[in-house]
Amino acid sequence: MSKLKNDLFLRACRQEKVERTPIWMMRQAGRYLPEYRAVREKSDFITMCKTPELATEVTLQPVDLIGVDAAILFSDILVIPEAMGLPFEMKENVGPIFHNPIRLSEDVKALKKVDPYTDLKYVLDAVKMTKSELNGRVPLIGFSGAPWTLMTYMVEGNGSKSFCEVKKLINSDPKLAHKLLDKISDAVTDYLNAKLEAGCDAVQIFDTWGGILSQEDFFEFSLEYIVKIISNLKRKDQPVILFAKGVYYKLNKLAKSGADVLGLDWTMDLARVRQRVGDKVALQGNLDPTVLYSDKKVISEKAFQVLESYGKGSGHIFNLGHGILPDVPPENAKFLVDFVKEASVDFHN
Repeated sequence: MSKLKNDLFLRACRQEKVERTPIWMMRQAGRYLPEYRAVREKSDFITMCKTPELATEVTLQPVDLIGVDAAILFSDILVIPEAMGLPFEMKENVGPIFHNPIRLSEDVKALKKVDPYTDLKYVLDAVKMTKSELNGRVPLIGFSGAPWTLMTYMVEGNGSKSFCEVKKLINSDPKLAHKLLDKISDAVTDYLNAKLEAGCDAVQIFDTWGGILSQEDFFEFSLEYIVKIISNLKRKDQPVILFAKGVYYKLNKLAKSGADVLGLDWTMDLARVRQRVGDKVALQGNLDPTVLYSDKKVISEKAFQVLESYGKGSGHIFNLGHGILPDVPPENAKFLVDFVKEASVDFHN
């Protein structure tokens, strides 16, 4: 493993002293970049995920073009359900569609145990290739969806507004729901361990749909499994980031999950969260992604508010409160990165 030339992100994850606040953006390898769209024109989304050369190329784009302090491997959270035997289709402007969603205990029984070294070898090849191409410039983040978020797609069959199928499952047959979550958790654990072994410097667990659950259900059907996964990760000193969107309650419980970093969406107050969790975890976030549609004056004001809200000292990774939107002007993303690099120095003196 080549020695990192820029390890600010990793140091901030561990709350070590940094000269400035590191910045990266969720979905930074994406459609807002014309260079990404050029690759995408020739290959569909799933082909890009499954072709290590293409995944590597688009993973590197935001490092080269925008100047972020960490790369995040281009992939999709749904590679796990697919490896379990549930293929999906990615429809343009619609999102993922599972044509045979899980509804019955036979469906759960039919899911296969995932061996990441064979079933998801293309992801691990992309990790190794990307690490080699990065050549120590910045750390590489690997990621997975949380079991609850993966289960929502597997049961609903697509994105949803009401999530009635998956909620029907946890209310009418909680035993079956737990059985399915157990299977997914095993797959996620093995997958993240394989990614860490292949060379990822950190991993992030996305619980995009954690916020649709009642508080009690979140602890039972989501957090319990996240804690289990984190406790079973074989890591040397690679940090784990937990991003549970819309989960603003019981931050202390999230801080005790075993994660080193809590990712926060833009509805949360960084100062208040920092006050509540103290130095148990580093914090990541949390500029509203729509700010990037504004002019540079507004972007710099809002970004400064985020820096100010966290305040002085280490333990903050600047990010958006969710993924960068596909029609954001790339020069605005670059302006944000440059602004944070310069303006954050004062918070670390």
